[in-house]
Amino acid sequence: MQNWVLSSWMFLKRTPSLVFAMAVLGLGLTTASGVMVRGIRNANDTITVTGASTERITSDYVDWSVKVSQSGASQQASYQGLQPAVEQTVAFLKAQGIEADEMELDSVKSEKQEVRDPRTGELRSTTWTSTQAVLIGSWNVAKIYKISGQIGQLIGKGVPLTINEPAYTYTKLAEKRVDMLAKATKDARARARAIASEAGAGIGAITNADTGSFQITSPNSTETSDSGSYDTRTIEKDITAVMAVTFRVE
Repeated sequence: MQNWVLSSWMFLKRTPSLVFAMAVLGLGLTTASGVMVRGIRNANDTITVTGASTERITSDYVDWSVKVSQSGASQQASYQGLQPAVEQTVAFLKAQGIEADEMELDSVKSEKQEVRDPRTGELRSTTWTSTQAVLIGSWNVAKIYKISGQIGQLIGKGVPLTINEPAYTYTKLAEKRVDMLAKATKDARARARAIASEAGAGIGAITNADTGSFQITSPNSTETSDSGSYDTRTIEKDITAVMAVTFRVE
């Protein structure tokens, strides 16, 4: 019987932590009891339970960028065509409410493309493309969200833009991590007590605790990763912390 418990537990240890946590949440304590309680024999035994904690958080910072590009027959021509487009883009962003300290211009980059005859190698044409990115970083997440949906108007006016997706982040994650781990540990203790009570036992001190990966996903997402995940596409996010905690059985 002990071999059965050991093999079952080793299988669970190979299961990604969040998947195991969600399985416990979905199946309830009945399934967990069927595995764990069999291993409780005396006061020297321990029980390991995975606890999880999930909360909804709101992003408080956003990084965003748009890239302006212009092509020409020469490097000079492409650069000269780029500048009015950059100025028009900056003017639009300022008019929408982006402050000077929220925006900066990246360095200009220039690339040359040559088209040659595939048979003779003779040069047929040369095109230069100059690009410059407008970088935005702001604590006003709602404002940037709104502007990012409006800037496409410039494309309709002939401004050659590449519009990147805003990256929404949460800057107080370190503080939140401590709180989430504490709640996941509390959840693990509650599960361990419920499991042990089925065998008429109690739960004592923690003998070991392993921190699982953090999952920061879009709301109600089922996406998981062994190394953790961090969604930056949505303003609202779900953060899930997982702890595998070993308790002494009393």
